[in-house]
Amino acid sequence: MKKNTLSKAVKSTLDKQAKAKEKKQYVDSLLASSKNDSANALVVEPSAGLDSAGLVSDSTSGEDVVEAPQLPTPEQLGISITTGHSGDTLQVAVGDTVEFPVTVSWSASGGSILVLPMSTANAKDLVQVGMSQESSRIVKDGHEVAQITFKYKIVAKEEGITVVPAMRFEIPTPMGQSLSLRTDPVPLYATSRVETFTTVLVIFFVVFWIVVFIWRLRRRAKVKVALNQAKDTLYAIREHMMVLKQRVNVADSREWLLELEGVCKEFVGLRLGRDASAVNLDYLVKDGKLEGWEHLVDEFAHARYGGGKRDGFENKETWKLAMQLMGLKEDD
Repeated sequence: MKKNTLSKAVKSTLDKQAKAKEKKQYVDSLLASSKNDSANALVVEPSAGLDSAGLVSDSTSGEDVVEAPQLPTPEQLGISITTGHSGDTLQVAVGDTVEFPVTVSWSASGGSILVLPMSTANAKDLVQVGMSQESSRIVKDGHEVAQITFKYKIVAKEEGITVVPAMRFEIPTPMGQSLSLRTDPVPLYATSRVETFTTVLVIFFVVFWIVVFIWRLRRRAKVKVALNQAKDTLYAIREHMMVLKQRVNVADSREWLLELEGVCKEFVGLRLGRDASAVNLDYLVKDGKLEGWEHLVDEFAHARYGGGKRDGFENKETWKLAMQLMGLKEDD
């Protein structure tokens, strides 16, 4: 009787040891697959909640059971997810296709991972019409970062405020479990095409009138500068004429007349916007552009080609005629 009892106890102990060995081999196979799996699988380590054999004791049954390893969170693995419009209200026109990017990033030193989109951008008054995927690597803060960008193409059907739903993704692991990622919902404001066109038109006219206003200010500034320069030049011409008046009786008649001709050329050049050296009084008189200047121009021609002494009163009469033609007064 005692021998049978002892045999049953030994057999029970051997069965438990066999089961424990089998369960340990199962857990070891999971850990081995996490290290040797392909480049598209995320490699993670199970949490420290297991004992050395990879077993968890079941206190109620008195037997050892194997539980799935507890996966770390994406944040603990350095995996982040962002959208191109985080924190902003996305504004589109009804019927226009807009791109909504979602980027999953992780440290490139961790290898490649497989990211599976598990949802669409379809929502009330919002339709997903396409989706593309791009992979890239960048350097951030001195570390190489790998990223996958999913570009959702969405179209708003009705004007008003709606929401781009939270986009869900899963990352498979060799343990048979998946890491879950999701974005925050993003508000979207859809406007009518007429409203968009009106807004663009208003902006165009505002910019146009601002440009016109600035142009007018610059033009007025240039005109003001030109007027001030003209006033200064006219004042200098009048001063020169007053000097010539004082010399009507003492100066050589020919030299005096030629000097008066030079002053008249300065005045005509100022009126026509030309340099005094480019003014030909004879040509302008013949062309009819200096009406009433015929007698004065004849006096200048006589001084150039004829010469001869003149009385002081003749020079003074010529001076008065020049003052009259130039619109100058002695008491200005």
